[in-house]
Amino acid sequence: MSRNRNLTELKNIGRKIAGRLNEVGIFSEDDLRRVGAVGAHRLIKERYPGETLPVCYYLYAFEGALLDRHWDAIGEERKTQLRARIR
Repeated sequence: MSRNRNLTELKNIGRKIAGRLNEVGIFSEDDLRRVGAVGAHRLIKERYPGETLPVCYYLYAFEGALLDRHWDAIGEERKTQLRARIR
């Protein structure tokens, strides 16, 4: 499986989230892997400091995309680990 797919080919990533990722310089699966779920969430948070980013739509979605899983299937332990890293 190619690791350099377009963002919208990944699970959990629709056009809106792909657009947000593009705005912070993430254009492909490889870019997202390089930055990681937490890094991508931070970049978007920095770009939109006044906006609340639902973790399930961003942080969990990015992690799920990298694992090829629905965001809700990444497990509670991993979700807890991710949330701890964005604080």
